[in-house]
Amino acid sequence: MTQITITVGIIILTCLVSFTAFSNDKIMNDLIMWPVEMKARNQWYRFITSGFLHADWMHLLFNMFTLYIFGQQIVEPGCEQLSGKWMYLVLYFGGMVVADIPSYLKHRNDYQYRSLGASGAVSAVVFAGILFYPTMKMGFFFVPPIIPAYIFGPLYLMYCIYAAKQSRDNVNHDAHLWGALFGLAFPLALHPYLLPRMIGLIMGTY
Repeated sequence: MTQITITVGIIILTCLVSFTAFSNDKIMNDLIMWPVEMKARNQWYRFITSGFLHADWMHLLFNMFTLYIFGQQIVEPGCEQLSGKWMYLVLYFGGMVVADIPSYLKHRNDYQYRSLGASGAVSAVVFAGILFYPTMKMGFFFVPPIIPAYIFGPLYLMYCIYAAKQSRDNVNHDAHLWGALFGLAFPLALHPYLLPRMIGLIMGTY
């Protein structure tokens, strides 16, 4: 029997919680990131539980497919080689928490604001993948995977900053941005040599 990886385990648990919450408003309200409730009742667990919720099937499918591709095939094996399985777990759940802190601080007095989804954690995994393999080809929605990761990464960060300032949709672009930055910072804090290695891979000298 094939061993279930951490990535697959996270995907299964996320799908189960999301499926249940789709048809159960109480579960959704009890687990969603709700800054006012977190502040009033010290419900800090919502930083984590909200990452297992999704707005709809497409939101869930996109996040879990991205997590499977980058986590299962690139980042989880890389983290295990560098520091062990714990590094991948801290990367994922640390990205989930760090990604939501700016939103919490911004909206902690806004009763209407709520946020959900694993996008911050998934962004952390994707950008750790970019750090590990900066020359791999990437795409986005209708864009085929033809853009080198070291170009795609900065473009994506600039888009997140722009979209967060515009605030014209219901997407938490701040979470995408801070999750991505955590995905770069955490592996580099543990293994600083990854930065010259990344530069060497980009320049073709490594």
